[in-house]
Amino acid sequence: MQRVIVFYSGRVQGVGFRATARHLACGYDVIGTVRNLSDGRVELIAEGTRAELEAFLTGIDESELSGFIADKNATWREAQGGLRGFTIAI
Repeated sequence: MQRVIVFYSGRVQGVGFRATARHLACGYDVIGTVRNLSDGRVELIAEGTRAELEAFLTGIDESELSGFIADKNATWREAQGGLRGFTIAI
């Protein structure tokens, strides 16, 4: 199991990014959180198999969100646990 932490930048707040990411997560065997950061970025943390996580991230890249994403920075690690479902964090 892997954990990926992705920081998305661009016009990613106020466009339904978090809700769309949560909705897309339902189609993959992943768990995690997504939240807005005070600097205007969105942070996504997800765990699952590498293949499921890569497919999920591709789903985000190919969704209607793609036009709002200027850049993304992903860091891969071993899964740490502690996540349940896929939630929007505040």
